[in-house]
Amino acid sequence: MPNRLANETSPYLLQHAENPVDWYPWGEAAFARARLEDKPVLLSVGYSACHWCHVMAHESFEDADTAALMNEYFVNVKVDREERPDVDALYMSAVQAMTGAGGWPMTVVMTPAGEPFFGGTYFPPQDMRGQPAFGRVLTSLATAWANKRDEVLKSAQNAAQYLKNLADMSAEGELAQSVLERAQGRLEQSFDPLHGGFGTAPKFPPHSVLRFLLNTPNANLAHTTLEKMAKGGIYDQLGGGFARYSVDAIWLVPHFEKMLYDNAQLVQRYTEGYQLTREPLYKQVIEETLAWVKREMTSPEGGFYSALDADSEGVEGKFYVWSEQEFDELLGEDAELAKAYYGVSAGGNFEGANILNVQFDTADIQREFGLEPAHFQTKLTDIKAKLFAAREKRVRPSLDDKILTSWNSLMLAAYADAGRILERQDYIETARTNARFIRDKLYTAGRLQHSYSVTNGVGEAKIAGLLEDYAYYGLGLLSLYRATFEAEWLELALTMAEHILKHFHDENGGFFSTSDDAESLLARPKNYFDSPNPSENAATAELLLRLARLTDNRTWEDIAAATLQRMSEAAASQPTGFGSLLVGLQWHLAPRREIVIVGEHDSAEVKALLNEVETHAPPFVSVVVVDEGSNLYKHLPLLQGKTKLGGTASAYVCEHGSCQLPVTVPEKLRQQLIALS
Repeated sequence: MPNRLANETSPYLLQHAENPVDWYPWGEAAFARARLEDKPVLLSVGYSACHWCHVMAHESFEDADTAALMNEYFVNVKVDREERPDVDALYMSAVQAMTGAGGWPMTVVMTPAGEPFFGGTYFPPQDMRGQPAFGRVLTSLATAWANKRDEVLKSAQNAAQYLKNLADMSAEGELAQSVLERAQGRLEQSFDPLHGGFGTAPKFPPHSVLRFLLNTPNANLAHTTLEKMAKGGIYDQLGGGFARYSVDAIWLVPHFEKMLYDNAQLVQRYTEGYQLTREPLYKQVIEETLAWVKREMTSPEGGFYSALDADSEGVEGKFYVWSEQEFDELLGEDAELAKAYYGVSAGGNFEGANILNVQFDTADIQREFGLEPAHFQTKLTDIKAKLFAAREKRVRPSLDDKILTSWNSLMLAAYADAGRILERQDYIETARTNARFIRDKLYTAGRLQHSYSVTNGVGEAKIAGLLEDYAYYGLGLLSLYRATFEAEWLELALTMAEHILKHFHDENGGFFSTSDDAESLLARPKNYFDSPNPSENAATAELLLRLARLTDNRTWEDIAAATLQRMSEAAASQPTGFGSLLVGLQWHLAPRREIVIVGEHDSAEVKALLNEVETHAPPFVSVVVVDEGSNLYKHLPLLQGKTKLGGTASAYVCEHGSCQLPVTVPEKLRQQLIALS
């Protein structure tokens, strides 16, 4: 019989709807029952693309004996971490404090008041390599609850106090260039010069750190990493898109799930890298990854789905790997060339199979096979098409089709930035469609919702919007405004910032992850660290800083600066966890510069001036294109007095509140921009 999860919309929760475990979704009903029956609550957190979540589900949650133990001694709650990142973050902090590590699946046992007294991650069905069997853990916890209640409650109260104090922890430091320089030095020390990235295995794409580095003298660290990831097995060489992380130090063997948030941020990084270098490999990665998003991750309404599973047919990575025999049978006379290019061998590089990667320089392979560059590219295109067509016939990994506001906003920004830099109007239109989708489906009565799912043809938005939703959407709207100069997107970004300040700001400093009128948790979380996604506090600070530059709102700038200062010392000493905060500090320390172009944004004159801005403007510059009479004149003081000269589109370059003489000729604008650098 289905359990209570059958009524949920999350694909992850629905995967557990047939478990013999008497699961509850997160909510008051579970805790009310726990109080009534005097039982502890067992919280299990995971997500649909998590390989070990599937393993533990099969081994334990589908097992009748294990389920009987869980049902007898606990009230059991299952949470999708992507749907409730606030719940996940709160209890993950407890698990990390208790065990020194974290991950998913996450298992937490707590009192009926929500106070945790035990935490862990994956537990096997039998004792294994120092890990206790899950059944033995359950029995021990039930015994402790029954016979050592005072000790359990004291431990739970201590953990609860730790979580309540966590939101106020900070290591306040300076807002100075020295912070950025110290961070660069730390990153140099941990950088892998051979393979890129930081530290050793496993390696995660360092999204925000790359963004920080691209605008420093250490940009080569970012470019090396971008190149190595693009040529590694972490990148889908046939279908585009990146896997979650690499289990090794060389970006070869991925943990095969593909997450929307990783790919959104990496498209932005490759776009930023391409703007700086015009490296063809970067452009290829952008185009292939966005083709994958369009093909496999975009809903008919214009929302973006969350993830593709790592497994297919119950085997991790099966969809993506190849045998040498398959290459020989599919490619005929081109098989040897393809095997050389993609590193395919009889023994393989992953459990007897081959993960495709580009090991050798293309020019070396061309010489080895006696091919001219154009002929080689023609052959490679044909090889990729044949391999891709064959792969499409395989059993596909499952799709998590829920649509999250925060993750969609990251991809919205990616499409808008790529469209602007690569001059792809189709990308900009996709970004515009997604911004409208969020506004129309996930923004009602002045409030964002976090998650949207379609069930039986009916769409439903649910879960009160989190700080990450408002902050990321605001930044995504700024990217869309920068790509289109349509005033509605800037005005909506201003609305997001106003809402954040009203409902999320902590007068003692920083921003809470949940709004002031959201469901009350054991503690109100506040996050400064980058997870795979940018820290919500850092993203909010960046949003406020960028809008403050446009609106001359010094209060917003002061609030943003105070938010950055709370963790600037930690960012200097532990930069891999604070890349987005370091970017916010770059914005704060950069000279206050604005470029205003007055004229119709789709006119030839404005486009010619904008081309100079794209090519020659330094980073961290605010750009506004406005036609005379626009409603933006009411919002942006910097527009006052700025008009078209002689009826011709005119550009104003301003620094620290002082503007140079307006120009109408692209060459003169170029001279002014170069003088800024």
